[in-house]
Amino acid sequence: MLDTTFFRRWMSATAAAVEREAGRLTELDSAIGDADHGSNMQRGFAAVTAVLEKEAPQTPGAVLALSGRHLISTVGGASGPLYGTLLRRTGKALGDAAEVSREQLADALRAGVAAVAQLGGAQAGDKTMLDALEPAAAALGESFAAAREAADEGAVATVPMLARKGRASYLGERSIGHQDPGATSSALLIAALEEAAR
Repeated sequence: MLDTTFFRRWMSATAAAVEREAGRLTELDSAIGDADHGSNMQRGFAAVTAVLEKEAPQTPGAVLALSGRHLISTVGGASGPLYGTLLRRTGKALGDAAEVSREQLADALRAGVAAVAQLGGAQAGDKTMLDALEPAAAALGESFAAAREAADEGAVATVPMLARKGRASYLGERSIGHQDPGATSSALLIAALEEAAR
């Protein structure tokens, strides 16, 4: 079973991964976006780490809800609302349970991903974070490792896609041949989940 400590560990591992990969995220974003994805995500997850230390939420759902709220208030552009919605909706779906199973987390994550799709008006294949998140949420029922692999493959699969949503969609054909930064940071989030489970 996954307790509050596990979810705090997941957010810490995500913050560390984002810190480590911020330059790469910004590089990917400079090709098809505003060149600020790395710094925005870095700022957001640093704020998440700080607030979790200070407020110490008592349940898995509360950890994610608080993290989501802080991403919305500290991350610029579309990433804050999208990542914030993902975590808040996943946290809400977990409810007030003190511990949850991997299967319950998979169900909750699917609810979070659906909320992101609704907010952004996107679907898998549009070259967005959903291309990593949807397969990861589906594979999480199987194992943490399967989710990580699915997210990584989903992010890489955005390279040949034409962007249909977000900033990259303004580039039309020129968006082809670049890996989507949002899918890449989403894969980091799922990799951190698997790391927390180890």
